[in-house]
Amino acid sequence: MSKPTWLHENFEHTGSAFGLRVTRKLDEVQSPFQKIEIWESTDWGKVMLIDGAMMVTTRDNFFYHEMMAHAPLYTHADPKDVVIIGGGDCGTLREVLRHPGVQRAVQCDIDEQVTRMAEKYFPELCESNNDPRATVMFDDGIAYMANAAPESVDVIIVDSTDPVGPAEGLFNRAFYANCLKALRPGGLLVQQSESPLALMDLILDMRRAMQDAGFASFRTLPFPQPCYPTGWWSCTIAAREPRDLTRFREADAEAKPFDTQYYTAAIHRGALAMPPIMAKALGE
Repeated sequence: MSKPTWLHENFEHTGSAFGLRVTRKLDEVQSPFQKIEIWESTDWGKVMLIDGAMMVTTRDNFFYHEMMAHAPLYTHADPKDVVIIGGGDCGTLREVLRHPGVQRAVQCDIDEQVTRMAEKYFPELCESNNDPRATVMFDDGIAYMANAAPESVDVIIVDSTDPVGPAEGLFNRAFYANCLKALRPGGLLVQQSESPLALMDLILDMRRAMQDAGFASFRTLPFPQPCYPTGWWSCTIAAREPRDLTRFREADAEAKPFDTQYYTAAIHRGALAMPPIMAKALGE
């Protein structure tokens, strides 16, 4: 491109759109599952789109990756074995492996091309891919959880795209039942749960399916994510046994041995303060 132009993603379901000023398309590949594009923007660094939906930008990905990893890991008493379903850009894996107590982290994404594009254009997100504790595999995450050994995992992180296409099967009772079976006592499942402003119906459906599968306690934590629909996103934590999910290892979070750009113990506490609009919709 000779001059910057605008790249827009229209969110038909929310009646809104988000745009970034871009200078050129860096790459595009059609995998067996989806189309992946990489653009260069004027102010947000590089941008990854999957089937036209913005997935990652250099500038704002830390909100999502840090909340998806650190909120559940500091909520669990002692996470050693972690499984990430999806997460092909590898940013969540990087954050998980910042925790020295984690002994094993398996990332299972169906589309190898997402990771290859991330390695090329977002190498900072992939810096822990060769950590000896990490296993990066490319397979069907639904089948992986169905075949997981009972009580073999402490935390399952479902870092998926929206519930369409390859990710559709990650938002139903059968998948959650397999996750429950794989969790050890005290285990947690966390899943990205879309916008609490515009997509509350999806959050309610997720939580009902998790409950039907046998999960006992739930908490939805909101956080900003500028490049996603409405700019207000969330993750939902589900516990295998009844417990108070507003309690987490605050002292450990305060003393975390690594730097973050967004997550802190105070941010975690703030995310647990339920806004009235969410409390009313969730009945909490």
